[in-house]
Amino acid sequence: MRIGISLTTALFGYKARAGAQMIIERCAAAADAGLDSLFVGDHHSTSPMSYFQNVPILGRILAEWDTRPAGALFLLPLWHPVLLAEQIGTLAAIHKGPFILQCAVGPDDRQFPALGVPVNQRPSRFEQSLEIMRRLWDGEKVSSDGRWTFKDAEISPVPEERISVWIGANSSVALDRAARISDGWLGSPGLTLKEASAFSAEYAEKCVVYGKNRETVAIRRDVYVGKNDEEAMETTAPVLNKGYRGIDPSALAIGDPKTVADEFQKLAEVGYTDVIVRNIVQDQRSALESIKRLAEVRERLLDA
Repeated sequence: MRIGISLTTALFGYKARAGAQMIIERCAAAADAGLDSLFVGDHHSTSPMSYFQNVPILGRILAEWDTRPAGALFLLPLWHPVLLAEQIGTLAAIHKGPFILQCAVGPDDRQFPALGVPVNQRPSRFEQSLEIMRRLWDGEKVSSDGRWTFKDAEISPVPEERISVWIGANSSVALDRAARISDGWLGSPGLTLKEASAFSAEYAEKCVVYGKNRETVAIRRDVYVGKNDEEAMETTAPVLNKGYRGIDPSALAIGDPKTVADEFQKLAEVGYTDVIVRNIVQDQRSALESIKRLAEVRERLLDA
């Protein structure tokens, strides 16, 4: 199993420049820990929470990374596909290795009215956007009279390597979409092991239907890797006691490197190829220490 990281770009209580520096430092720690992939997320209209936007922050932190895969999550219905194809084309040119587009339809929340996008159009916008971007990356001249109306769009630079697409999905309909049009599926951090196993099996069945190989079966996991299990529980207790993100505690990976590696191994045994971690704690020192200890977690999985 590979271990990647989705850097937390949502921060409370920090001034803008201090928050940006925290993200840069966490990326450098992830690179030093030998993690296998790097990502940032996508969210909009978040005040009073600061959310560092994915395109500029990824462009900056790629300077801390190397040729290992990197990319970002994009909520496709919120982005004009020509603009996003151009942004990804530029990011793929900055990056020296494979670029991965993680994408999802997005939740029914305030982001859509804030950006003037009808929430009921999410599925159709998602599929049309992905089709348009793939054609643009192939160097085609593209026109559209669908959810987006435009004529004779062309982009440059186009990616020198094929953009890999992972679709985030947590329903049968969305899993079907992922099997049909993507290179991989990305599971939610809130899935318990039982749910994750069932979704993995369902995704495998749908890939067979479409004659697709299961190239990537990834899952998000919120983690804290401590010096030992006791320290890990003590450090995370303040946020867990508040009902951390509404996630079932059994879906979190908290403990020393062996404990966390054992949790990840269980995911590997039910078909997952990648686990993409996110820090539970916001405190910078604790977050950096947790990221550093992921190196040992990764080594234990390689030896398993």
